[in-house]
Amino acid sequence: MNYSFPKEEKLKSKKCIDLLFSEGNSVSKFPLKLIYTATELPKNVPAQAGVSVTKRRFKKAVTRNRIKRLMREAYRLHKNDVFNTISTSYAFMFLYIGKQEPTFEEIENAMIGLLQKFLAKTATQNTPEK
Repeated sequence: MNYSFPKEEKLKSKKCIDLLFSEGNSVSKFPLKLIYTATELPKNVPAQAGVSVTKRRFKKAVTRNRIKRLMREAYRLHKNDVFNTISTSYAFMFLYIGKQEPTFEEIENAMIGLLQKFLAKTATQNTPEK
């Protein structure tokens, strides 16, 4: 099991991010929201992920950066569940929608639930119609 989060798996393409927000689907598990879309990725990776925290609720960059670090760490630890299940490549954007600064346990529990919801939703979309 590879628990790293290399550069190739980080979502940085402006085109891909714009596509996510215009045509992407979403699932939520408070205090996180996942926006995703199936897309062709330039690198040979199953998914690329980005994280975001709103400046409106968290004025200090130190706080925003800490929340983003926690989100990336929770994703890094649990991404193998997704990678072992999906067959197409996806672009992910994780948004923090809570109002208070979270603990790692809160983020990790929400990330596990969020990834399970994502897998359930994509499994129902990918099943062929009878």
